[in-house]
Amino acid sequence: LRGSKSFTAALPGETERNGHGLGYKSVSVGHLEAPPLSPSRLSLGRASSTATSTAAPEQGRPRDYLVLAIFSCFCPVWPINIVGLVFSIMSRNSGQQGDTDGARRLGRMARLLSIVSIVLGTIIIVLYISLSVRGNSSF
Repeated sequence: LRGSKSFTAALPGETERNGHGLGYKSVSVGHLEAPPLSPSRLSLGRASSTATSTAAPEQGRPRDYLVLAIFSCFCPVWPINIVGLVFSIMSRNSGQQGDTDGARRLGRMARLLSIVSIVLGTIIIVLYISLSVRGNSSF
């Protein structure tokens, strides 16, 4: 994150009206003695690749369970595992947009649907194998 070179500050004397009855004055950092301390004024511009590769990953980033959802797609319960995959992708998109609550909720739903798909798929595969072996063993 880089600090922005200009911002809006309320300065006494030299204010303009912004239509809401609040005074403001647009100034640059060079006109003030200290840079702004507000994190809301930081630029979200793209940093260099060396800065992003050495940065620590976010601790609070919600999980999207994409690998689990992809693994569940190999199970023969196609409507459930496809919906789990969609929820996982939606969770990833919500997390990238900054909606952590929505990303957690969608991630939990993706995890639930993936686990249900894997369990049901395993049951179906075991039943199919046991019935085919039983059918072949009785001469």
